[in-house]
Amino acid sequence: MKRLVVTADDFGLSREVNEAVEQAHRDGILTAASLMVSAPAAADAVARARRMPSLRVGLHLVLVEAWPTLPTAQLPDLTDADGLMRRDMERLGLDLALKPAARRQLSAEITAQFEAFRETGLLLDHVNAHKHFHVHPLIAGAVLATGPRYGMRAIRVPREPRAVLRLAEPGATPRAALDTAPWAALLAVRARRMSLTIPDRTLGLAWSGAMTPPRVAALLANLPDGLTELYTHPATAGGFPGEAPGYAYAAERDALVAPEAITILAQEKIIRGGFSDFS
Repeated sequence: MKRLVVTADDFGLSREVNEAVEQAHRDGILTAASLMVSAPAAADAVARARRMPSLRVGLHLVLVEAWPTLPTAQLPDLTDADGLMRRDMERLGLDLALKPAARRQLSAEITAQFEAFRETGLLLDHVNAHKHFHVHPLIAGAVLATGPRYGMRAIRVPREPRAVLRLAEPGATPRAALDTAPWAALLAVRARRMSLTIPDRTLGLAWSGAMTPPRVAALLANLPDGLTELYTHPATAGGFPGEAPGYAYAAERDALVAPEAITILAQEKIIRGGFSDFS
């Protein structure tokens, strides 16, 4: 059986992102979105989600490069001079290992983001993190320790099989992604021990920001059996604060509403939903 969760990350980042999420859910194949609870357009995202009860919404933890939930004065080891979470992921990971204070701040910020999500009143479909930083063993430990108190039942494990990508785009040489990292494998083991739902594979890593209509259609046409998460970054336009340089936001929105993608889902008898629908 082919089961599929189609996710939009960065829900709440901007009005352009939120508009694309609504379009792709109402008129396309999108089934879920991951909410940045403290991003500039988070309130607008929550309002749209409440109008679309069939959209499954999860928590997109922000631990790097974006807006924290707690005041920056409470996060001196995690934030920069601009009041954002630090961008230097490698150094931050080392600081978490070496500084007990940084780990305490991390735990407090993760808890604050879960609290903020609970205050929306939305059901928690899944959890993941900006830049997949939740695969870091110390961050994963904090998320796994905190999440169950807030109803966490599913978590993204970013592992992408090259074989599927090559079937979808013959001759492609996808760039290395996190699915080769032992941290992702460790996260899968830890999540299974807690009986959390995880995808058998996650599509969208190697072509992050470039999930064009032909690529998404080809991935759907070559979807293996099991539970797959296909994640995207749709927006109606670029030019908003926090956007990733070079991302084809509008093309990713177009991929989610393309008639070809909708037709393939029907032909292949692919069952869509959120993680909570498959747990």
